[in-house]
Amino acid sequence: MELQTLLLFSATVIPLVCTPGPDILFISSQGLSGGMSAAWKANLGIILGYMTHAILAALGLAAIVATSPLIFNTIKWVGVAYVAYLAVKMLLSAIHAREFQVRPISTQAVIGKAFLTSFLNPKGLLVYFAILPNFIHVSESVAIQSLILSATFISSCIVIYGVIGMLFASMHNKRKYSDKNRRITEGVAGGMLTFAAIGLASS
Repeated sequence: MELQTLLLFSATVIPLVCTPGPDILFISSQGLSGGMSAAWKANLGIILGYMTHAILAALGLAAIVATSPLIFNTIKWVGVAYVAYLAVKMLLSAIHAREFQVRPISTQAVIGKAFLTSFLNPKGLLVYFAILPNFIHVSESVAIQSLILSATFISSCIVIYGVIGMLFASMHNKRKYSDKNRRITEGVAGGMLTFAAIGLASS
């Protein structure tokens, strides 16, 4: 695959990566409420979701989803419901006062939620079956080209999401630990996820 093709593909998908959506808002909310460790765990889960998309695209299964509005809409609304569930859960936690304790964050829980957030996000599927095919040449191996382009997209996500996660995690690290601040940060994080769910539903 030519370098020019990769650069053009990068110039196309990077603005999409930077567009606020469920992925960015989930990582931001985790960084804000859980610090640097939670932000990177969320980033890992998001990337695992996109890696799954990449494998499906290479196998041609994404094309099947593209040809079925029912399957696509099902994925979309399951994603909306899941992000909305995360938002409500965080907002309810922010409403109720409780004795503040610094508890270790479950790695498996954060990664799992992040994985579902990206895997159920139609934006990722659109990248793979609406944008990526335009950069593939039929004279070469479609699967290999798909994996190379997917790696380019995922690398962009790792860098951009990593920077965003660290930015919000730095806000977490600067605050004093108290129940009041916990409720504020969880309220802000819940609001961000609510915005993500609304945006996903209206897309």
